[in-house]
Amino acid sequence: MLALPACSGSPERTIFDLTAPGDIGRSAGLGGPQLMVNEPSALQALDSDRILVRDGGSLSYLPDGQWSDRLPRLFQVRLIQTFENASSLGRVSRPGDRVTPDLALSADIRNFGIDAQTSQAVVDVTVRIVLDRTGRVAAARAFSARVPVASISGPAAAQALDQAMAQVLREIVRWRGRG
Repeated sequence: MLALPACSGSPERTIFDLTAPGDIGRSAGLGGPQLMVNEPSALQALDSDRILVRDGGSLSYLPDGQWSDRLPRLFQVRLIQTFENASSLGRVSRPGDRVTPDLALSADIRNFGIDAQTSQAVVDVTVRIVLDRTGRVAAARAFSARVPVASISGPAAAQALDQAMAQVLREIVRWRGRG
């Protein structure tokens, strides 16, 4: 996880990055079809560079931290890197790479933030593998991780969310490697 100071006229916010896990190992089955990873969809509150905090029914953003990019774009990039780290370099792409994929991975980020009531970082994502030529869903699954957060502040929240996302990314890559 990388933290950089933000430069703007608003209150000082530290910019945090999310990381792709590198401890995946070589996953069986990843040498198969070409997989295109689409940018995930997300509700407006998550389609942002701000770090979301849920407190019961209310939503807010951490005042002292933000992501290095919009969350869906950052998630897409780190998921592609996780596939590459699992030795599928060349078998995974993004839209615009001028590659004709066999399969497309589409995701929906359902939750990615801090739950203030439970003091946990929460990441919930659904993933669909779609046959590119027919548009038929070949497989689908929900992934979820929860990691305790030491405090509801930028550094602690970003670190816990990075850990929770890493768990989800590992599970997605392993799941895809089996199918």
